Amino acid sequence: EVQLVESGGGLVQSGGSLQLSCAGSGFPIGDYTIGWFRQGPGKEREAVSCVNNNDGKTYYADSVKGRFTISSDYDKNTVYLQMDSLKPEDTAVYFCAADYMVGDYDWHMPDEFDFWGQGTQVTVSS
Repeated sequence: EVQLVESGGGLVQSGGSLQLSCAGSGFPIGDYTIGWFRQGPGKEREAVSCVNNNDGKTYYADSVKGRFTISSDYDKNTVYLQMDSLKPEDTAVYFCAADYMVGDYDWHMPDEFDFWGQGTQVTVSS
């Protein structure tokens, strides 16, 4: 059974940093594409970042480019999202998602991913 568990959320001041973890079980993350999404209060779920562990390519939303970094640890079967220079508008529940992508896909689309974690809250105070 594929399972994803996020951790690392919390309360941080503007300009601070957090590292989110997405621990996978039941599948090897090295064969999967892992995405990070977030959903703020009253907002739709939006794509933040993605790593295709088959070809190593990483993707970032414009709003986080240069501030967030996605990485994978295959030994720990975990994907990380390092978030620096956090802003109040980064406040949201952050979810990781996984799927085995073949061919073209749009990493921005939640529907592309079949497996989801339960989310972790990130709150950035001004």
